[in-house]
Amino acid sequence: MTRSPQLRRLHFLNALFAPLTGHDLYLAQQIDDAISSSLGEAEQRTPNDPAFIAAAVRLLEKLCSVRTTHGFFHWDAGADDTAAEPLFARAGLMQGLKQLAAFPESTLLVTNLRSAHCPPDRRWTDRRQRNYDDSLALIRNLAAARTRRSANLNLLFL
Repeated sequence: MTRSPQLRRLHFLNALFAPLTGHDLYLAQQIDDAISSSLGEAEQRTPNDPAFIAAAVRLLEKLCSVRTTHGFFHWDAGADDTAAEPLFARAGLMQGLKQLAAFPESTLLVTNLRSAHCPPDRRWTDRRQRNYDDSLALIRNLAAARTRRSANLNLLFL
């Protein structure tokens, strides 16, 4: 069963903005409408479309800058050819986790991790899958180790 792009976008926005909206689907629809009005042909855009992600990230950054109790950091694993390598991933994530340490609630959005390990024109091999799984484990373990116990960190992968 294939979901419509709009339903996929709503699920993404509900997860991304949930700490600010309280999982309110009506507000997720309002956010989707706001993003859609700023992008052309938004009805056809999926949540992994770079323009849609950029618009959602900009909106969440604006909202988090107003609210002093919620932090936000976006780490793009596909930013360059080496971003998903463990050493560079750790450096990028540590930068974000340091920024988020001051907030009691925060969201860490990780994008393009799958495509950084296996470009769309390539096939998944055992080695690529193992490297991808290792990257997921590294991100989860680093986030758990570098977040205060009293803080609430939402870790989202897209």
